[in-house]
Amino acid sequence: MSTRDRRWTVVDLFSGAGGMSWGFHAHPQFRIAAAVDAQKSKPSRSTLDCNDTYERNIGIRPLEFDLQQISATELYQAVRKEGNFRSPTVLLACPPCTGFTRTLPKNHSEDDPRNSLVGRVAEFAAVLKPKVIILENARELIRGSFKSHSKKLEQKLHELGYSVHSQIYRLENMGLPQRRERAIIVAVAAGLPLRTLDDLWDGWKVNQKSITVRHAIYDLPEVSAGQTHPADPSHVSSAVTDTVMQRIRAIPTDGGSWISLFRSPETEELATPAMRRSVEANRTNHFSDVYGRMAWDNPAPAIKRECSHVGNGRYTHPEQDRLCTVRELALLQGFPSTYRFEGTSRQNAYRHVGDAVPPLISHQLAWVCSWILGGPRPKPSQFVLPNTTLRPQDVLVDKKARVEQLKISAAKA
Repeated sequence: MSTRDRRWTVVDLFSGAGGMSWGFHAHPQFRIAAAVDAQKSKPSRSTLDCNDTYERNIGIRPLEFDLQQISATELYQAVRKEGNFRSPTVLLACPPCTGFTRTLPKNHSEDDPRNSLVGRVAEFAAVLKPKVIILENARELIRGSFKSHSKKLEQKLHELGYSVHSQIYRLENMGLPQRRERAIIVAVAAGLPLRTLDDLWDGWKVNQKSITVRHAIYDLPEVSAGQTHPADPSHVSSAVTDTVMQRIRAIPTDGGSWISLFRSPETEELATPAMRRSVEANRTNHFSDVYGRMAWDNPAPAIKRECSHVGNGRYTHPEQDRLCTVRELALLQGFPSTYRFEGTSRQNAYRHVGDAVPPLISHQLAWVCSWILGGPRPKPSQFVLPNTTLRPQDVLVDKKARVEQLKISAAKA
């Protein structure tokens, strides 16, 4: 006779390759009951194959629905049947950030149709009736030209009886070895305490040595461009042309930039037309990360969706002459070393990494949720995700914050 599964249920909308889900999947008190992703790529490409990666790691197959088209009632019926629950405890929602991110100039003046998916989260919440809602997106969701979408979402959630907290976080402050700034919205049903990542980290701080590129990937074995390491199918980078390889080799190791190509006539010949135009216009900081190498003793730059080419950002290895591998970028993105990205195209594997909510952060959000739902305040030994670049011993007591807490407590006494 089977016993009833008493874990809290989770539904993940826009589930991608499982970055947000994994943090809850790794928490002993949560069960991923259902996930949904249309796995759409750009119009010229057929599919992202992210549902295969999700199933390989999480163990359930996401439902393939277009969340811009399906009605809230239809969604409720589908995920309830899939997950065997009445109402999920937690609703995760990470709508596409492409229409908000500041890296696309048009987003300052054009409201992308996909941005309306933010408002749909409230429609889904109205029928799913979760106790906690977590939404993650680009910082421009609550600060950019079209922050009205988040304002409307908050208003609708308030009307449904939720308390809402919206904030922009620098995720390196939470242990991610990457400079990544993201908006996180937490909403809780009436009667539940509203807690956030700020509460989780109150009195704690990260050892700065633990958020560097060196700490994250230095020990990985060397591979050449286009080569797959036999022990790890994901420790592989894209092959490059001879011209691109010459360009990479001409850029100084440990933080070098394409600007260095102009140091001599020989290396200047390797510069692209766009680089030449930037120099002629005296805009040497223009797209300064393109073809750039990561620096060993700094956090990585923000890892974006199109991270599969050295010409798309500072994704070149600090020392080896190649693009960082899928595994290296996954570690820098907060995935555990055991996460599997094989079974899809290499380009899609890179997108799965760049699109994801860092599991290192989603695991912390899972512990925030268990605290909201009545559990005790979690300790670093609990909220640090195993097999990632962050270890419990990397979380230090913030003595300054503790002193301030004591002063406040003394003043109240």
